[in-house]
Amino acid sequence: MLYLAVKHLHIVCVALSITGFCLRGMLLLQKSALAGRQNERRWMRILPHVNDSILLAAALTLTVLIGQYPFVDTWLTAKIFGLIAYIMLGALAFAPGRSPLLRIMAGVAAVAVFGWIVSVALTKHPLGMLA
Repeated sequence: MLYLAVKHLHIVCVALSITGFCLRGMLLLQKSALAGRQNERRWMRILPHVNDSILLAAALTLTVLIGQYPFVDTWLTAKIFGLIAYIMLGALAFAPGRSPLLRIMAGVAAVAVFGWIVSVALTKHPLGMLA
């Protein structure tokens, strides 16, 4: 019962994370006043961090509950490296002062990496959908 509750919490946080990423990216592309750092509403700066913290806590809880750990189980190790790539690409996509083309390419690459991370989780294989 606890496993299913934590798993569902993790999945909801994953969905909220990618939705927020894409929404912020679209606002940025439209040059919306909501997307600019100085003009962002306070909740738009805070909510992703709260969600990602809950997502990480749920992920760590799941690793303990299923008894599989990064650097022991290859699929979890792959997810960790994918997460690092996703974070780096996301930071590049939203970095001010970068060219619009670079930001778009980084954003698209971040979404692709995100999809790959999900495929690794679903297949429990380190190559995910690439296997």
